[in-house]
Amino acid sequence: MRIRGTTAAEIAGSVRDQVAAGELVPHSSLPPVRALAAELGVNRNTVALAYRRLVEAGVAETRGRGGTVIAAVPQLAREGVAVGGDHVDLASGNPDPQLLPDILAAARRGEYSQPLYGVPANDAGLDAWARADFAEDIDHPFRTLVTHGAVDATERLLNAHLTRGDLVAIEDPCFLASIGTLRLNGYRSAPVRVDGAGMRPDALRAALQAGARAVVCTPRAHNPTGASLTEKRAADLRTILAEHPQVLVIEDDHFSAVSGRPYHRVTPPSSARWALVRSVSKFLGPDLRLALVASDAETAARLEARLSAGTTWVSRLLQHITRELLLDPRVHELHERAREVYALRSGLLVERLHAHGIDVPYRPDGLNVWVELDVDPRAAVAALARRGWAVRPGHLFAPDPAAHQGAIRVTASTITEPQADAFAAELAAVVAELHSATN
Repeated sequence: MRIRGTTAAEIAGSVRDQVAAGELVPHSSLPPVRALAAELGVNRNTVALAYRRLVEAGVAETRGRGGTVIAAVPQLAREGVAVGGDHVDLASGNPDPQLLPDILAAARRGEYSQPLYGVPANDAGLDAWARADFAEDIDHPFRTLVTHGAVDATERLLNAHLTRGDLVAIEDPCFLASIGTLRLNGYRSAPVRVDGAGMRPDALRAALQAGARAVVCTPRAHNPTGASLTEKRAADLRTILAEHPQVLVIEDDHFSAVSGRPYHRVTPPSSARWALVRSVSKFLGPDLRLALVASDAETAARLEARLSAGTTWVSRLLQHITRELLLDPRVHELHERAREVYALRSGLLVERLHAHGIDVPYRPDGLNVWVELDVDPRAAVAALARRGWAVRPGHLFAPDPAAHQGAIRVTASTITEPQADAFAAELAAVVAELHSATN
């Protein structure tokens, strides 16, 4: 390896050329700043600036005393990982297929014709439905757009306002895709602890004081914990955010149509840049990669520009299907049933766990139950797998990969009463065994 150059731009360019040529591979160590500066006959600050630019570009990463190394593609945990064998799947994070509407039937209803380039980006009927839906919760002017799902919306919104290296306040524990979005785009995470009422105000204040330029918050049915904001907690968070009007606020209301909790807004009127995102995958089907976004006019313009750089619109066929489903009274009835069923199943699991001495301090909303343990959760997950149960360890949902989450996430969306009884008993037995092994 022979790095060349006398300016920061030349030195960074030389490293990038060697990475592109395969001469520097992921995890390769770059020379210490002092050593390379002496070799090239330049000031140490020049090399330090070159390395900083490489980190900002995602080419390299710093490892403290381990120096600066060439970055590798992040290995990210994913939702919905297949469970093999005869395991009972309490890990996938999926909705119950029996509580999802018939997408193909909806595709054949109503008026649809092949769009050509130049048509409006939004289906008029879907846009009208979205504007009416958002107007129930937003009392000041906004624009609506359609994106390729909530993850797509969040990534484009962050990229529209932030640059690599910026600090983003996210929940801890956190939605897996949000962790991946931050890591892949080079943002730094400011973890904000979550309790049964949502983001903790003290933790959010600390993140903002540390320089967070954006906040991503789930107002209800938080994944993985099932927590939902209370009215008081939302008011407390609004008060804190009002002190930072320049911060981008993104609310990911992914469970809106089937949530058992009311929506409490955290975005204060003083926020200059904000977005409320409502995807449809949890209640219309994961293959409908579509989200409705309400935002201020400037944010909408930036988001629209990034969408237009592709095909100029989200599939009008997907929009047509979504419109037909959202306007169908039978689908509304299905959503009412789903709301009741999901609440019943998660509540059933919490009751059975409590009966076996495992406390879940609040009734979760959504598809998942977060179970705090006083034993090693990875060992508990492995032991449960040997007994035929698949769940996910809490550390996967930690924004800081080095953090330890003493919990497991259990997907209760399809759990039956016999399964809830059996699982609670098995988990209690596993915890007892692990306690015995460490005493």
